Amino acid sequence: MGQVRIGKGDRGGTGAGSDLNPPGSAGRPDNNDGDRDEDGGGDGNVVAHAAGRDDAHVRALAAVRVELGRLEESLCAGQHPVSGTATALGHAAAHAAATSHDALSHMHVPAWKRPTTGENRWPVAVAIMVAIGLQVALPDQLVLSSRWLLPGVELVLLIGLIVANPARFDRESRALRAGSLCLTGLLSVANAGSAVLLVLGLVQGRGGDDPSPLLASGAAIWLTNIIAFGLWYWQFDRGGPAARAHAHQPLPDFLFVQMQNPELAHPEWEPQFVDYLYLSFTNATAFSPTDTMPLSRWAKLTMLVQSAVSLVTVALVIARAVNILK
Repeated sequence: MGQVRIGKGDRGGTGAGSDLNPPGSAGRPDNNDGDRDEDGGGDGNVVAHAAGRDDAHVRALAAVRVELGRLEESLCAGQHPVSGTATALGHAAAHAAATSHDALSHMHVPAWKRPTTGENRWPVAVAIMVAIGLQVALPDQLVLSSRWLLPGVELVLLIGLIVANPARFDRESRALRAGSLCLTGLLSVANAGSAVLLVLGLVQGRGGDDPSPLLASGAAIWLTNIIAFGLWYWQFDRGGPAARAHAHQPLPDFLFVQMQNPELAHPEWEPQFVDYLYLSFTNATAFSPTDTMPLSRWAKLTMLVQSAVSLVTVALVIARAVNILK
């Protein structure tokens, strides 16, 4: 009595006997619920462990930043490192800019590299007049034609050039350029003819027995040769005097000492006729370049011709004079 029996046929889940646990199953949780509880507990442990590690990293990074801040403050003497560095760089840049401006203001381009007012005409005119006078002074046997023909033409050309451009060589004109080259060419042709007549006379023994006229004629031809070749150098170096005044050609045909050592030259120095006359004189006496070097081929060939003419003239005249004196 008091026991409730459940028959084999009672399969309904709504009966009282269906709510009873079988023997030995009381208090034991369902396996699925236990699995869910265990999984949820594992995920929570992992998240908590990761959060703990992140907190430790953040604390470590914060400590490092504090130490770096202290180190920067001690190195910068209390100044902010970024602002201090920026200020220092700003001061350095300003100082460099001021130094560069001062250097540029003190740096002076040499006169031969920039446009100038042009050189004075009168040294050239005086040298040409001296050459004309030396041609007139030659004896008749050393003159190509009439004594006054070529010197007269040269003098007329010189006067015309002076009237057209009296002060400085700063006008670029084809007519002036042609007239100047024509005048130089007449001087050279007349002097070359006199030199050939002198050499032929010495070779053929028609130099006479008096050494004085021979030496005087030889000296006049030699000096005229120096002036003529000086004019050629002056006419063609960097396109001529007018082109040099406008600095059209930067590359020189002759390298003067002042170009090699600009710190030893005046800032306003530029090659003028006197420099080319000196170049011609040293080439005629040393038979080779001395302190001024020819750079272009035409300059080298022109100096070669001048050296050959000067060598032949001097050697023959001196040899004949010495022979007469014996």
